[in-house]
Amino acid sequence: MLELNNIEVIYSDVILVLKGLSLTVKEGQIVALLGSNGAGKSTTLKAISGLLKPENGAVTDGEIRFLGQPIHKKDAASIVRTGIFQVMEGRRVFEHLTIDENLRAGAYTQRHAVLHEDLPCGGDRALLCLLEHVWRVWLDTRIESLHARVGLPQSCVRRASRP
Repeated sequence: MLELNNIEVIYSDVILVLKGLSLTVKEGQIVALLGSNGAGKSTTLKAISGLLKPENGAVTDGEIRFLGQPIHKKDAASIVRTGIFQVMEGRRVFEHLTIDENLRAGAYTQRHAVLHEDLPCGGDRALLCLLEHVWRVWLDTRIESLHARVGLPQSCVRRASRP
């Protein structure tokens, strides 16, 4: 679980960007940060992934915890080793690598990462399989939520989520 508890982020020791932000993301949840330009979406992600320091920013109050451990004072490399990383928008850091090689490079810091055994296929389809898995987890949680609200029989719920 990822928890942001009442965090405050300041840039250049004077520019207050986030104040009192709290957020909890439970295991398996997919969360979207929505807001207008300047609302603090990118700053929130940079605070979580330890990327504030290069931009002269810092979490000055509150705390960020991942799996119960505080991470808001760790550097980005240490945070990556916990399994948290930020995929920067519009950048292809390893453009010359295949999808599979990029996924392996991303898993490199994970001591127990096993790419192909966790996915039903590998090679250039690995990313598609990963996205399909994420989509199915999200879909299953939505369908189970619908089941709970309208009382659909469990057999209908399972049949609907598995084509």
